[in-house]
Amino acid sequence: MVVVVPALLVWAHGADLGWDLPAPLAAFLVGAGVALIIVGLRLWLETIRLFVVVGRGTLAPWDPPRRFVVRGPYRRVRNPMISALGVILLGETMVLGSWPVAILLGWFVILNAVYIPLVEEPRLVRRFGTDYERYLRAVPRWIPRRRPWSYE
Repeated sequence: MVVVVPALLVWAHGADLGWDLPAPLAAFLVGAGVALIIVGLRLWLETIRLFVVVGRGTLAPWDPPRRFVVRGPYRRVRNPMISALGVILLGETMVLGSWPVAILLGWFVILNAVYIPLVEEPRLVRRFGTDYERYLRAVPRWIPRRRPWSYE
Protein backbone atom coordinates (compact mmCIF):
# COMPACT_ATOMS: atom_id res chain seq x y z
CA MET A 1 0.00 0.00 0.00
CA VAL A 2 2.76 2.47 0.79
CA VAL A 3 5.48 1.09 -1.48
CA VAL A 4 4.08 -0.76 -4.48
CA VAL A 5 1.00 1.38 -5.18
CA PRO A 6 2.83 4.75 -4.94
CA ALA A 7 5.67 3.32 -7.06
CA LEU A 8 3.19 2.23 -9.73
CA LEU A 9 1.48 5.63 -9.63
CA VAL A 10 4.79 7.45 -10.03
CA TRP A 11 5.82 5.07 -12.82
CA ALA A 12 2.53 5.70 -14.64
CA HIS A 13 2.13 9.43 -13.96
CA GLY A 14 5.57 10.73 -13.05
CA ALA A 15 6.74 12.70 -10.05
CA ASP A 16 7.77 16.28 -9.41
CA LEU A 17 10.19 16.17 -6.49
CA GLY A 18 9.47 19.11 -4.23
CA TRP A 19 6.35 20.01 -6.21
CA ASP A 20 8.46 22.22 -8.52
CA LEU A 21 8.81 24.83 -5.79
CA PRO A 22 11.87 27.09 -5.52
CA ALA A 23 14.93 25.18 -4.28
CA PRO A 24 14.81 26.14 -0.56
CA LEU A 25 11.10 25.37 -0.25
CA ALA A 26 11.42 22.15 -2.26
CA ALA A 27 14.35 21.04 -0.08
CA PHE A 28 12.34 21.77 3.06
CA LEU A 29 9.31 19.89 1.73
CA VAL A 30 11.41 16.88 0.70
CA GLY A 31 13.25 16.89 4.04
CA ALA A 32 10.00 17.10 6.00
CA GLY A 33 8.54 14.32 3.85
CA VAL A 34 11.54 12.06 4.47
CA ALA A 35 11.23 12.74 8.22
CA LEU A 36 7.54 11.77 8.12
CA ILE A 37 8.36 8.57 6.24
CA ILE A 38 10.95 7.64 8.89
CA VAL A 39 8.56 8.42 11.77
CA GLY A 40 5.74 6.48 10.11
CA LEU A 41 7.96 3.50 9.35
CA ARG A 42 9.25 3.38 12.92
CA LEU A 43 5.70 3.53 14.33
CA TRP A 44 4.51 0.85 11.89
CA LEU A 45 7.36 -1.49 12.83
CA GLU A 46 6.65 -0.95 16.54
CA THR A 47 2.97 -1.86 16.06
CA ILE A 48 3.94 -5.05 14.22
CA ARG A 49 6.39 -5.94 16.99
CA LEU A 50 3.65 -5.47 19.59
CA PHE A 51 1.22 -7.62 17.60
CA VAL A 52 3.78 -10.44 17.49
CA VAL A 53 5.28 -10.18 20.99
CA VAL A 54 2.31 -9.06 23.09
CA GLY A 55 -0.65 -10.07 20.94
CA ARG A 56 0.86 -13.38 19.85
CA GLY A 57 -0.38 -12.88 16.29
CA THR A 58 0.39 -11.08 13.07
CA LEU A 59 -1.09 -8.56 10.63
CA ALA A 60 -2.52 -11.41 8.59
CA PRO A 61 -6.31 -11.75 8.83
CA TRP A 62 -5.91 -15.53 9.26
CA ASP A 63 -3.54 -15.04 12.25
CA PRO A 64 -4.67 -11.93 14.16
CA PRO A 65 -3.38 -11.13 17.65
CA ARG A 66 -4.88 -13.52 20.18
CA ARG A 67 -4.31 -11.17 23.09
CA PHE A 68 -5.58 -7.60 23.38
CA VAL A 69 -2.67 -5.20 22.78
CA VAL A 70 -2.69 -2.07 24.94
CA ARG A 71 0.98 -1.12 25.10
CA GLY A 72 3.23 1.46 23.50
CA PRO A 73 1.40 3.65 20.99
CA TYR A 74 -1.87 1.76 21.57
CA ARG A 75 -2.07 3.49 24.95
CA ARG A 76 -2.42 6.85 23.20
CA VAL A 77 -4.39 6.11 20.02
CA ARG A 78 -6.52 3.15 18.86
CA ASN A 79 -5.18 2.91 15.32
CA PRO A 80 -1.45 3.65 15.36
CA MET A 81 -0.78 1.20 12.54
CA ILE A 82 -3.19 2.98 10.19
CA SER A 83 -1.87 6.34 11.40
CA ALA A 84 1.66 5.17 10.60
CA LEU A 85 0.71 4.19 7.06
CA GLY A 86 -1.08 7.52 6.57
CA VAL A 87 2.00 9.41 7.79
CA ILE A 88 4.17 7.43 5.36
CA LEU A 89 1.80 8.23 2.48
CA LEU A 90 1.80 11.91 3.47
CA GLY A 91 5.60 11.90 3.52
CA GLU A 92 5.71 10.22 0.11
CA THR A 93 3.27 12.79 -1.26
CA MET A 94 5.49 15.61 0.02
CA VAL A 95 8.68 14.05 -1.37
CA LEU A 96 7.36 12.86 -4.71
CA GLY A 97 5.21 15.83 -5.62
CA SER A 98 2.63 13.44 -7.05
CA TRP A 99 -1.07 14.26 -7.30
CA PRO A 100 -1.95 10.60 -7.81
CA VAL A 101 -0.16 9.71 -4.54
CA ALA A 102 -1.97 12.60 -2.82
CA ILE A 103 -5.28 11.21 -4.10
CA LEU A 104 -4.26 7.75 -2.84
CA LEU A 105 -3.67 9.31 0.59
CA GLY A 106 -7.13 10.88 0.48
CA TRP A 107 -8.79 7.56 -0.42
CA PHE A 108 -6.77 5.80 2.27
CA VAL A 109 -8.07 8.23 4.90
CA ILE A 110 -11.68 8.04 3.68
CA LEU A 111 -11.75 4.24 3.44
CA ASN A 112 -10.30 3.80 6.91
CA ALA A 113 -12.61 6.45 8.38
CA VAL A 114 -15.52 4.30 7.17
CA TYR A 115 -14.10 0.77 7.59
CA ILE A 116 -12.70 1.06 11.11
CA PRO A 117 -15.85 2.19 12.97
CA LEU A 118 -18.26 0.13 10.87
CA VAL A 119 -16.33 -3.14 10.51
CA GLU A 120 -13.12 -3.41 12.53
CA GLU A 121 -14.24 -1.99 15.87
CA PRO A 122 -17.44 -4.10 16.10
CA ARG A 123 -15.33 -7.21 15.37
CA LEU A 124 -12.90 -6.26 18.11
CA VAL A 125 -15.75 -5.69 20.57
CA ARG A 126 -17.06 -9.19 19.80
CA ARG A 127 -13.57 -10.64 20.16
CA PHE A 128 -12.31 -8.85 23.28
CA GLY A 129 -15.61 -7.86 24.93
CA THR A 130 -15.81 -5.37 27.76
CA ASP A 131 -12.04 -4.78 27.76
CA TYR A 132 -12.25 -3.40 24.24
CA GLU A 133 -15.42 -1.42 24.99
CA ARG A 134 -13.60 0.25 27.90
CA TYR A 135 -10.67 0.96 25.57
CA LEU A 136 -13.04 2.50 22.98
CA ARG A 137 -14.33 4.95 25.58
CA ALA A 138 -10.87 5.91 26.86
CA VAL A 139 -8.59 6.06 23.82
CA PRO A 140 -9.28 8.20 20.75
CA ARG A 141 -9.39 6.66 17.28
CA TRP A 142 -7.13 9.15 15.46
CA ILE A 143 -5.80 11.98 17.62
CA PRO A 144 -3.44 10.67 20.31
CA ARG A 145 -4.12 11.24 23.99
CA ARG A 146 -1.77 13.61 25.71
CA ARG A 147 -1.13 11.08 28.47
CA PRO A 148 -0.97 7.33 27.87
CA TRP A 149 -4.04 5.44 29.04
CA SER A 150 -3.50 2.95 31.83
CA TYR A 151 -5.24 -0.35 31.18
CA GLU A 152 -5.12 -1.49 34.81
